[in-house]
Amino acid sequence: MLNHPRLIGAAAAAALLVAQSFAGPVGSAQAETPPDTLIQAWAIDDVISLDPAEVFEFTASEILGNSYQPLVGYNVEDVSEIFGVIAESWEVSEDGKTFTFTIRPDMQFASGNPITAADAVFSLQRAIKLDKSPAFILTQFGFDAGNVEEKIRQTGDMTFEFEMDKAYAPTLVLYCLTATVGFIVDKELALEHETDGDFGYNWLKTNYAGSGAFTIREWRANEVVVLERNENYGGDAPPMARAIYRHIPEGATQRLLLEQGDIDIARSLGAEAIAALADNPDIRIESGVKGSIYYLGLNQKNENLAKPEVRQAMKYLVDYGTIADTIMKGRVQVHQAFLPKGFLGALEDTPFSLNVEKAKELLTEAGLPDGFSVTMDTRNTPEITAMAEAIQQTMAQAGIQMELIPGDGQQTLTKYRARNHDIYIGRWGPDYQDPHTNADTFARNPDNSDDAASKPLAWRNAWDIPEMTAEADAAVLESDAKKRAEMYLAIQREHQETSPFVIMFQEIEVLGMRANVHGFVIGPSFNDNSFKHVTKSE
Repeated sequence: MLNHPRLIGAAAAAALLVAQSFAGPVGSAQAETPPDTLIQAWAIDDVISLDPAEVFEFTASEILGNSYQPLVGYNVEDVSEIFGVIAESWEVSEDGKTFTFTIRPDMQFASGNPITAADAVFSLQRAIKLDKSPAFILTQFGFDAGNVEEKIRQTGDMTFEFEMDKAYAPTLVLYCLTATVGFIVDKELALEHETDGDFGYNWLKTNYAGSGAFTIREWRANEVVVLERNENYGGDAPPMARAIYRHIPEGATQRLLLEQGDIDIARSLGAEAIAALADNPDIRIESGVKGSIYYLGLNQKNENLAKPEVRQAMKYLVDYGTIADTIMKGRVQVHQAFLPKGFLGALEDTPFSLNVEKAKELLTEAGLPDGFSVTMDTRNTPEITAMAEAIQQTMAQAGIQMELIPGDGQQTLTKYRARNHDIYIGRWGPDYQDPHTNADTFARNPDNSDDAASKPLAWRNAWDIPEMTAEADAAVLESDAKKRAEMYLAIQREHQETSPFVIMFQEIEVLGMRANVHGFVIGPSFNDNSFKHVTKSE
């Protein structure tokens, strides 16, 4: 619960509104949400923190995308169009290593504090020094806790420099700064709540210090998140006074609430619900292709999963087409490479399909003709559970006995990040709109030791790949876009044949919304999903 005194009244009113909307999933009369409030139902159990330096999950990324602002942004309809947000302009030095940013004048945080270069420098330095999960997005440019004060430096009230170790592609740098780890934090407010030199980290995990269209007023874990209009926002004021997320993971319950008018948007509808609502005049179905992909991560610390033949066998033990056409109908498309469609150099080949005999041959080559037993950590949302059960059944056809270990988003992610799993069924969204965002995590692992500074997905699955890491490092420095695309295609082809990742699908985000709700933007990444322009017609 946020505890700023002047916010208590607003937060209490919002909490009351939420409580009223929890009257029950099925009612006798048609309900209606308030005209100035957007209420969404979603599975929000993956929210671990609200601190931009730490957030690395889907739900929290979307929340921050509507409540904080980056230095730069891009047009979600054409991501090649990059523009300033908090930064008014920028210049690149002749050697390509230093960006000089100028902050837009007369902008304020929600607190009323002015936004200056000091806030931008503090935010970037803070993220690097705290070194939480997303810090690698910034540290890849040669920054660390020891040099960041020298390399990211304020040069005037509204200007600062960002000096890198190499001349990276300028678009890569700018795209990285659009990630949530690059969102600008109110330095004065954060330091007011600093404890033992933590840069306000313990406070910001559950509080707010941003400048976006909405402020975060309350987060109750696995229950609700309440946002309210930021009266100091520099852009057009949002039509909605508040936006509320309710934790309702079950698609069937979301459908009932949506039909009754108890919620405005349902975020987790299953294939049957989507089909059933298509003809309802009070409901509109909208969708958009995301950069997110569904995959299995096979921990190479498990001696069976570390066998190359086993890794390939498991890629032939998923019934991709059936899952895409039934359980996830309308919500995914089969995709088997780490770069999503729409990215530079994305590989669209799909060489794997369910082939039990091929898988058995590979298992025999691995010395496991009778299969083996293994566990899979599974987030307990309906779609992940259903996919996991389908995969469990097809794996068993080749003798792989897979025990599912269900847990909520926090539980499964925490275990996965400590690489204490056997298999993890996951969903990964790109952090920025450059191909390096996924190559950096699926195809790079500069240090496979348990105490490594960088912990990408390859590290989480203990996959030691110095040669592929070098290939990815070379691709990020190639200035010719065509050559760079070919480099990523080559890496993905090798990745399909050797990696401990069973990449299965690319996500199609589907929203069921009341017909009177307009203006919700489905972006390519979750922090691009925007409701700051949402309106409700009468």
